[in-house]
Amino acid sequence: MPRIQQIFKRWNGGQITLAAAAQNADTSSAHQKLDFSQLIEKYRAFVPNAGDTTWQTFYLPVLRNCAKAFDGRPPVDGEALAMACLSQWEQGSRMRQTSRQKLYGFLNWAVQRGHLKPIYSPPAALPEVLKPKRIGYPLSDAQILQLLDNLPEGEAHDRWRFAIQLCAVYGLRPEELRHLRIKDGASGEELWTIYQKSMGGTKGAKTEPRRLHPLLLRDADGSAIDWKLQARLQVGEQLPPLNRDGDGGQALNQYLRRRKVWMALRGEAEHQSEQLTPYSFRHRYAKQAHAARLAVAEISEAMGHTIEVHLKSYARFKPDATAANFAAVNV
Repeated sequence: MPRIQQIFKRWNGGQITLAAAAQNADTSSAHQKLDFSQLIEKYRAFVPNAGDTTWQTFYLPVLRNCAKAFDGRPPVDGEALAMACLSQWEQGSRMRQTSRQKLYGFLNWAVQRGHLKPIYSPPAALPEVLKPKRIGYPLSDAQILQLLDNLPEGEAHDRWRFAIQLCAVYGLRPEELRHLRIKDGASGEELWTIYQKSMGGTKGAKTEPRRLHPLLLRDADGSAIDWKLQARLQVGEQLPPLNRDGDGGQALNQYLRRRKVWMALRGEAEHQSEQLTPYSFRHRYAKQAHAARLAVAEISEAMGHTIEVHLKSYARFKPDATAANFAAVNV
């Protein structure tokens, strides 16, 4: 009878279904027993756009921590729960930020459906020390040419040389190397990437495929170097193995870390308090595009992200007349 009364109270004249009212009544019980394995399986069905690798790497670890937090005495509230679930990752780290995002999505889902008490809603703010955003090092054309000239000979290394040339000339994310396609366009054949990068969230929003626009490297005399990259793709020149989907950047990084010139360049980047990564070829593209005074909207479109995202990462490359104005005063 008390349980029926609780269900009737939550049913509230038909505001929610009897099944939901019964679930809420069970959730509110002081003797609530949670089957987290079943709960996690239900949530997996709610985020079908997360691939198996993404689910295993970014969702399951923090959700399993959530299940452990309810062993024995449950957490007092959502903040205590979140702190317990995220404790294994360093504060301010990218993995902690990603895990927090996945955890909050799960908690909101579970609370809204009555699987967890409202007290376990994710906190609006979480005490955390934030790491400063790392500054990516933009390689110069001379540095990239030095790196390419010092790669070993052989078919396997030629494939990596081809990959590096593509990343530098087209500003590619390493993962995009496996998604290059030739399409018929208004002005003839065009090079596109059909890679769709997840924009986060549970709705499966992704970036759009885009046409690629080259920014050729220049030699010491300032002459443009045309490696005929699109034509080489068209005749079937092979790219290196990039491991499983999503690991293109890691594969390129593993190759580069075995090159002495790359490690020397990393030292130069650290001396400037910046980080050399496989994205440094992409950073070169952004810097050169700004130096050519292309419109921010055009650069953003060519690089496959929004203007807001672009300015967040590359605003430092925008032409700045401050130095020229100060110099003019001293003439």
